[in-house]
Amino acid sequence: MKIFAYGIRLDEQPVLEQWGKEHSEVTVDFTDQLLTDKSAAMAKGYDAINVYQQLPYSRATVEALSNQGIHIMAMRNIGIDNLDLKAAKEFNFKISNTPAYSPNSVAEHAAIQMARLFRRTPEMDAKVQNYDLRWAPTIGKEMRQQTIGIIGTGRIGRVLIKILQGFGSKVIAYDCYHNSEIEKEGLYVDSLDDLYRLSDGISLHVPAVSENFHMINDASIAKMKDHVIIVNDSRGELVDTDALIKGLDSGKISAFATDVYEKEVGIFNKDWSNKTFPDSRLKNLIDRPNVLLTPHTAFYTETAVSAMVNESLNADLSFLNGKQPVSALKF
Repeated sequence: MKIFAYGIRLDEQPVLEQWGKEHSEVTVDFTDQLLTDKSAAMAKGYDAINVYQQLPYSRATVEALSNQGIHIMAMRNIGIDNLDLKAAKEFNFKISNTPAYSPNSVAEHAAIQMARLFRRTPEMDAKVQNYDLRWAPTIGKEMRQQTIGIIGTGRIGRVLIKILQGFGSKVIAYDCYHNSEIEKEGLYVDSLDDLYRLSDGISLHVPAVSENFHMINDASIAKMKDHVIIVNDSRGELVDTDALIKGLDSGKISAFATDVYEKEVGIFNKDWSNKTFPDSRLKNLIDRPNVLLTPHTAFYTETAVSAMVNESLNADLSFLNGKQPVSALKF
């Protein structure tokens, strides 16, 4: 059995190589190149591939893999919105994702960023870097006195709720599909409008399905409290960037933290120092003292990376052994 892994980073290599040692019946080879319709040729002679979501897996890419005899794909990530599922079904693919590599990694990141914004640490850090050690006017707020709205109560949202409750925050939540534990705690509000109206801070934890596209927009921002803080560690497509910038300009949104951006492909995970930055809207956000941006690294912990590699390779192996991994997609 032979597996070929695409887009393997230096931090993933030791985990992949250790998995290979523990599964001597499998040959595992890899490249740092991402999967495209052209690089699909690298998988010729292999039985399955392993990938990470950074580029669209279009019909052309899926067909190119099929032409190489590949019909098994394990993804080292949760999201599948980059994959042409219609083409995958047409070409008889078996596909898995990695749905729960470490909910804590993203939830902790969201909580840290939100707390930093309420305490205005980015502004204070900038002052200190300029040797301005005066306190005022950079006064913060205490998390225990804030009402935080969580949109999406899946694994990540539920971990975040516990973290915020540890701060003493009042937490409210909205989700189309109620979780029984959150239901028992009485945290759900009846509508997004209610959550917008009541929340001092809002954190997004929903997928980038069509119904959620630009859910943060001019209309929804207008329904929010004045000086609201928003955190998006989910998907860039959830936020209308133009509406966000207007909200920041007006002060309606007092601060924003994001780990994602709707046009991040081709920009994130590259070094732009001493180069012309290619996106004026993203530059606008980065240059603001009340915006925190990380380049899709909320998940990026040793624990999460190890789980992503191991669980996805285990899924590949299950498919190859004629079994159905728990993480297999139904499409």
